[in-house]
Amino acid sequence: MQDLDFLERLCQSRMIASVKEHKTLEKAAKAQVGAVVLSIGNIGNIKSFVDLYKKNRIPVFLHVERLGGLSQDSEGMAFLATCVKPDGIVTTRNQLIKLAKKEGLLTIQRVFLFDSDSVKSGLKSVQETQPNAIEIMPALLPEYIRVYRQETNIPIIAGGLIQTREQIREALQSGAVAVSMGTHELWREPVGEVLSDGGPGGEES
Repeated sequence: MQDLDFLERLCQSRMIASVKEHKTLEKAAKAQVGAVVLSIGNIGNIKSFVDLYKKNRIPVFLHVERLGGLSQDSEGMAFLATCVKPDGIVTTRNQLIKLAKKEGLLTIQRVFLFDSDSVKSGLKSVQETQPNAIEIMPALLPEYIRVYRQETNIPIIAGGLIQTREQIREALQSGAVAVSMGTHELWREPVGEVLSDGGPGGEES
């Protein structure tokens, strides 16, 4: 998948399913989301998970630090690109972003914001690596979504701690192109309704 195709899909759906449990694999495959991020699996089963989403024409990204048995080096990245064939990866590590780009994979760089130093170091990292998208965590920091939008020309994804429709709406209205959620009850929420209605969403079960 090309960068522009991925961005266009995100702009249409504006939701990413963050899959952290086996029980939500099928739920994500049936949801109208722009992409799926897998934070489960190992080198023995991850290809079958990726194939599930490719069969349903859903872009799939792998959180590489969470994959069991994968070496986090050039050989490991080459294995992902040639054998597993996801659309891209999610990582906090600059080096993995660089390796993935060399293999032709799309990249989402995850940035955790917990103080002013992390805001500055995160900006420095993404300006160096130039990923296809930045995932800001937690998502409940609308003012820093705006800061990253102003300081970079990279699409912003807001992820982490989203439990309600109001939180989705605030993140999107602050400049995020999409939100990433593990709360599967929210994966089917129509974006138009979310943006026009700040009512509560479902709690994650």
